[in-house]
Amino acid sequence: MSQTAAASPARTDRAQLLHALEALPELDLIVIGGGASGLGVALDARLRGLSVLLLESHDFAGGTSSRATKLVHGGVRYLAQGNIGLVREALHERRALLGNAPHLAQPLAFIMPAYRPWELPFYGMGLKMYDALAGSASLGRTEWLGRAATARQLPGVNPGHLYGGVKYWDGQFDDARLALALARTAAAQGALVLNYCPVIDILHEGGRVCGVRWEDALAPDGAPRQGTVRARCVVNATGVWVDRVRQMDDAARGQGSSAMVAPSQGVHLVVERAFLPSQNALLVPHTRDGRVLFAVPWLGHVILGTTDTPRPDAVREPRALPEEAAFILNESARVLSRAPKASDVRSVWVGLRPLVRPDDSAGGNTKAISREHTVRISPSGLVTVTGGKWTTYRAMAEDVLQHCVRAGQLGPLPSCRTARFPLVGAAPGAAPVSLAALPGPHTYGSEAGLLQALPGADVELGLGLTEAMVRFAARHEYARCVEDVLARRHRMLFLDAGLAATIAPRVARILFEELGVDGQLDAFLSLAAQYGRVPA
Repeated sequence: MSQTAAASPARTDRAQLLHALEALPELDLIVIGGGASGLGVALDARLRGLSVLLLESHDFAGGTSSRATKLVHGGVRYLAQGNIGLVREALHERRALLGNAPHLAQPLAFIMPAYRPWELPFYGMGLKMYDALAGSASLGRTEWLGRAATARQLPGVNPGHLYGGVKYWDGQFDDARLALALARTAAAQGALVLNYCPVIDILHEGGRVCGVRWEDALAPDGAPRQGTVRARCVVNATGVWVDRVRQMDDAARGQGSSAMVAPSQGVHLVVERAFLPSQNALLVPHTRDGRVLFAVPWLGHVILGTTDTPRPDAVREPRALPEEAAFILNESARVLSRAPKASDVRSVWVGLRPLVRPDDSAGGNTKAISREHTVRISPSGLVTVTGGKWTTYRAMAEDVLQHCVRAGQLGPLPSCRTARFPLVGAAPGAAPVSLAALPGPHTYGSEAGLLQALPGADVELGLGLTEAMVRFAARHEYARCVEDVLARRHRMLFLDAGLAATIAPRVARILFEELGVDGQLDAFLSLAAQYGRVPA
């Protein structure tokens, strides 16, 4: 099936998907995990002709992959660490991502305001090197800006003691919707992908991994629905939770292994656009305690962040620490002319980074832990991938399949096709859309007309969300509950948690009309209360 099949999107009917799952013969590949890494592997494998099943325990991008800082970046911070190889790879992948999903990703200019004279030449020369490494993949040249030009291009910046600024280019995107586009593209190509279908055990035969046992997480209480699927190769791409799946494999072998992941959390605060009414993002490369601060225009709001705090566990809904929120507010107050206060924050969300533990411990300093991805194959053949970042998801997927081939779990494969394969919604030759403005039909790309033909296209619920978008999410985007719609099909929970709670009952009613399901309204209201509360 060609990618143009997305012009008439299939319904994501769960009963039909589960029936197809139960009828599957032995497969080439099972992917566990529906975040960036797992979805990238599933699409790459399917485009090479493999039979593919992807199972996600919650919703697609329900964990780390929906909680990024929304940047498609070449790793300018890694340049300062001397990691030239990672920067080169990320710059190459940045171009591929922006080209494959212009309706979900766009170039974005960043300005570093300089409050000390030496900062202009120091950061400017480093960013000129960044330009040189990008080569033909460059999105724009670095410029030195005077005081007046910096204030003009970055309205809202603190003008006190401002010497000027350095402007450079990277990209931004809608992470959750990009993940959804990957899932739908893989499905359009013939892969079977399911959310809310956790793997509860790893199957072995003769000491080798041969498949998985799954469970329908949405089955009615007292009526569990389980099954098994066999495959030549099983990939564990569950992000910060990879060690849980590895433990299933270890238990069957009667052995143990050390943990791969050292979770680190990054906190983000969202405020109104008035704090930085600009099309450009603001970057402070070195705060008072040596961290990085971003102020990024996104979907009609501004994201402030982030932090890098080690934590001992990997919870589904991590919470910001009071000191993390205070750090972001205090540092923002130094560079914004209008200092944001806790009462100005519309949403607080936290992402967990799956940092790969080094062989020798780095202690509690997560900055010392590699941001590159790692692929490991257990003695029984379970393939695990973790680490990395959104920008390089495609290269990570290619690397995973290369490991599978070298390990003899998959035969020789055709060349990778994902570098220039447009995702669902991408129209040939389409210009990038603006992600600074509120979301709307334009972020659906070539499917905007189909969306607008649904009932309720002219009924807005808030922040650009229409009744038609809720119906589209239910019919074609695997949405099963209010959280799916308001957290990931539309990003309202991440933009304004209070407003999301207000319109949640209307979303639940539409989902019931479309699917006849309980939209889990109470659970969402509890979650929205958490996102709307700044810890103190």
